[in-house]
Order: sequence, then structure tokens, then C-alpha cells
Amino acid sequence: MIVIGTDTHKQSHTAAALDGATGGVIAEQTARAKRRSFEDLLLWARQLGPERVWAIEDCRHVSGALERFLLAHGEQVVRVPPKLTAGARSSARERGKSDSIDAVSIARAAIREGLDTLPVAQLAGPELDVRLLVDHRERLIAQRTQLSNDLRWSMHDMWPEFDVPARALTASGWQERVASRLARAEQSARVRIARDELRRIRELTRTINALEGELATLIATLAPRLLAEPGCGVLTAAKLIGEIAGISRFATEAQFARITGTAPIAASSGRTERHRLDRGGNRQLNCALHRLAVTKGRMDPDTSAYLARKQAEGKSRREALRSLKRHLARRIWLVLQPPGRDTPPTRHRPAVTIHCNTPYGSFSLT
Repeated sequence: MIVIGTDTHKQSHTAAALDGATGGVIAEQTARAKRRSFEDLLLWARQLGPERVWAIEDCRHVSGALERFLLAHGEQVVRVPPKLTAGARSSARERGKSDSIDAVSIARAAIREGLDTLPVAQLAGPELDVRLLVDHRERLIAQRTQLSNDLRWSMHDMWPEFDVPARALTASGWQERVASRLARAEQSARVRIARDELRRIRELTRTINALEGELATLIATLAPRLLAEPGCGVLTAAKLIGEIAGISRFATEAQFARITGTAPIAASSGRTERHRLDRGGNRQLNCALHRLAVTKGRMDPDTSAYLARKQAEGKSRREALRSLKRHLARRIWLVLQPPGRDTPPTRHRPAVTIHCNTPYGSFSLT
């Protein structure tokens, strides 16, 4: 097996082919970040051997085009987190930093971690549309929040007695009250700016609400079982679907829990057995699971009883929520499975027969 580590940049991509068994460098190649150059890079790789895996550093904005090209031509591609390549580079014998050194470090990091454990790249499906819409909506909310804060300060400066509560300008009622007050005010530059800010807030609010309705339609088609979960609304489900990007990428629920940062990390030594909190993984997924855990704890009686039981065992509220998030990761992995695969795969161990001879006779254990 040949592992081709690829260091991607905006202008060029550098690939280094390594022997998967020994980690030795076989060949290196640099190509421009253009489609015609992708074809040359693929021809170069096919000349090295029939079995190969592309290990690409997970930088989607610069590596996405190359990933899609390779996948469309039947190549196997895995994504290597950037933090793994930094460790591989620091432990290498060769000092310094270059595109070739980085490409070799990416390949060696993939070999060290195990190709089966890394996320497998796949062509984008409707989950990408969900993620783009969610990200766009969040950016619009950030713009509306900034405008609302500026408008509230302007209103307070002009009329201190007219108190506008925080987050009130997202409601149409308060928008009408502010518009009415500005319409009666004497014309000035400050009033004109306030009117313009209010107009933009209204436009953003209409766009944000329209995006939420579009997301509701998409999620109802992609994951109706997830929406049926108690406490899981449209926005939380959309965040989960967009960040997961296809549950088939994770062979087991343990892999999914690891990418969400909800699986505790072993930190045992000698007779001391303990686990510590995993602060890695996809923090957007972890945040969505946290929101779901808090909402279910408030709305779902069974979840509330689970949290109470964990706290009765001596856990704090935060620790109980962490246990719940691990359970929710397992639940979401099961809910998003395609029809006909509702249970995790079972590992079947081969039967072993042991023959024992004793002074009292012989017997077998299976």
C-alpha cells in the first residue's frame, strides 16, 4: 500500500508517496492548483502502484477541489487533522519546514494513526447545503446583533427614558415601536442613521426567518427521525446534519463519539484508573450536543430522571451533562443510520476450545 501525503495550498499542491509498511519516501511531485494539473498528479500516482491512499491535510477551502477530483476518479482519500501533522513534523529527523517536508509529515501521520481510523472523504451531498445555509444564517445573525446593539445605544443616547430590552429588536412588535418613535423625531443625521439601521435589521430578520423555514424543509426530508427526538429542534438538527456530513463516515458509534469530543480519554497509570475530558473533536458538534442535552434535560422527563440519577451517584451537574452527551452521541448515530441498520455492528469472536487434563479426568471448555 502506498500512502500519498498531500500538502495543499492556494497556488500549488505537493504530494509525497510513502511506503505504507516502512514509511520510506518513494517519490515526490508538485503540481499547480488547477484541474489540468490534477490530472497530471493522478497519472503520476497511478504509475507508482495499483494500491494507494491519498492522505490530505483537512483544509477544505484549499483541498476541496483536489478531493472532489480524486473521488470522482475513484481514488481513496482520507483527511488528516492539521494537529497530527505538527506532531509528525516535530518528531522527524529532518529539520525545517517546506511543502515537501509537510507532505511527508502528513503521510507519516496518517500511517501512524492508522488509515482505518481517519475520516474518509466523500463527495458532498445535501448535507453540504444544510451546512452552508446554517453558516450563512449564523453570519446574518451576527450582523443583526451588531446593528441591534448600535441602534439600542443610539436610542438610549437620544431618549434615555425609552428603554429597549436586549434582544427585543428581533421581534416585530419592538421594531414597530422603534420605527414609530423615529418617525416622530426631529430630522437629524443620528435619526437618519437609526432609521437605516432599523431597516437593515428588518431585512436581516426576514432573511433569517426564511432560511429557518428552508432548513426545516430540508431536515424534514433528510432526517425526520432526528426531528422526532424530544428536545431536538430544526436549528439543532440542522447543525448536527451539516457538521456530521454523512453518518456513513463513521463505522461505529465510538468513532462518532470521538469526533464529537464526548468520548472520555483514558488517563490511567498503574493501579489508578481514570479518564479525562476530551477537549478535541469537532467543537461545533460538541456545542450542538450540549444544547440538545440541556433542552432534553428541561423538556424530557426520562432525561431529567437520568440527570438526577447521575447527580445522586455523586456527579456534579456538569459531569452529568457530559455523561448525557455521550449517550446522545450514541443515540444520534443510531437515529441517522439508513433503514435496515438500526443497531451497531456486533463483533463476533471465534469460538475457542480449551482441553484440560487433571488428576480427576479430562474436560473441555468452549
